[in-house]
Amino acid sequence: MAEKTYPMTEIEKEQLEKELEELKLVRRPEVVERIKIARSYGDLSENSEYDAAKDEQAFVEGQISTLETKIRFAEIINSDAVAKDEVAIGKTVVVQEVGTNDKDTYHIVGSAGADIFSGKISNESPIAQALIGKKKGDKALIVSPATTYEVEIVSVEKTK
Repeated sequence: MAEKTYPMTEIEKEQLEKELEELKLVRRPEVVERIKIARSYGDLSENSEYDAAKDEQAFVEGQISTLETKIRFAEIINSDAVAKDEVAIGKTVVVQEVGTNDKDTYHIVGSAGADIFSGKISNESPIAQALIGKKKGDKALIVSPATTYEVEIVSVEKTK
């Protein structure tokens, strides 16, 4: 069975590698130290500090495992390989909902780099799926669980 690949830009991969390094070199040792301290309090059956530290350790180890998988199966996307005005991973696109003056700006990233609060949307999101492959001036139908609407692509440029 083929493993899932994680499309991302080189910059996204570097960010994941930095995050992984932080988890391994800083967070993991901190948690281990908290476990040692909590063990010194004695009876582990009623030691909430120990339980909390063990829970945090499980969480950190899960994050490390997830990041290692994403990095191992990263598929680096070169946005320079597509037309300058074509929507793809690594591009910033401005869209305007048809019939309104509302404009939205999205940075198309791989799922590993998605952060809706920063305007970074996953290539797997309904919005990105509708936009990828389209060019400036094209219209796209966005189908989301809540609604369906049409947008026109106002501009496309490489994300800086």
